[in-house]
Amino acid sequence: MAFPVAISDASFEAEVLKAPKPVLVDFWAEWCGPCKMIAPILDKVAEEYADSLKIAKIDVEQNPQHMQKFGIQSVPTLILFKDGEPVERIAGYVPKERLLNKIKPFIETAATA
Repeated sequence: MAFPVAISDASFEAEVLKAPKPVLVDFWAEWCGPCKMIAPILDKVAEEYADSLKIAKIDVEQNPQHMQKFGIQSVPTLILFKDGEPVERIAGYVPKERLLNKIKPFIETAATA
């Protein structure tokens, strides 16, 4: 069973930028209500798409470097990275179907490549 992976500023490059498959990074904070609402959705997506997608979570309070680098102004913000580059950004809570509609084109092209 696949789950989102907790990452840090120190592990970001290895876990996200050098990952062999697309990585959806959840920039979140412990105090954030919408972050807690989207967490179970990310758990399900991580399990359902384990072969073609990695999901990583980074606590912005503990790891401000990448929050600043990618201009994160609110949490949750999800950024999909493919081949080390950000290709999609989703700010705030979104239902599962809307999330999948935004990221599926990048996952499917990775799975068929």
